[in-house]
Amino acid sequence: MAAKKKYDFTEVLISREQLADKVAELGAQISEDYQGESLFLIGILKGSVPFMADLMRAISLDVEMDFMSVSSYGSGTKTSGVVRILKDLDSDIAGKNVLIVEDIIDSGLTLAYLKEYLAKRNPKSIKIVTMLSKPARRKADIEADYTGFVVDDKFIVGYGLDIDQKYRNLPYISWIKED
Repeated sequence: MAAKKKYDFTEVLISREQLADKVAELGAQISEDYQGESLFLIGILKGSVPFMADLMRAISLDVEMDFMSVSSYGSGTKTSGVVRILKDLDSDIAGKNVLIVEDIIDSGLTLAYLKEYLAKRNPKSIKIVTMLSKPARRKADIEADYTGFVVDDKFIVGYGLDIDQKYRNLPYISWIKED
């Protein structure tokens, strides 16, 4: 039996308090930008769940929500470049203000595909909010309309982000240093 990898992620990059403050700031900005409108949030599973739950409570508008699950990784840790829709929307977005909620924009390939894919469904508008952006890894020409934090090219965990499906529940954001 192979030994399990041990990870050191004791260094907190973004604290629980910093996350809460940033979510409140993003929620206020989004509420102002869409004042008098309603908003349709699309969370990208699984990583966006904590961020989306906090963000929708910070938005002072009528909000609908749904989730999508997409993959471009297959079994590896590097993107394959081929995007697969694992779970599509259950709702019609035609004529709605859509806000894609993402945990992190890394290469941007999946998100660029997803934005184009959703645009074909005739939403009134389509924008992106991400808690984290990692521009050093960007391969697609895409940026979020709303960004929480810009991070260095490190393997990030916590607040929805995982390694081997673990550590999503950390209430802060850290980075992995392998032993």
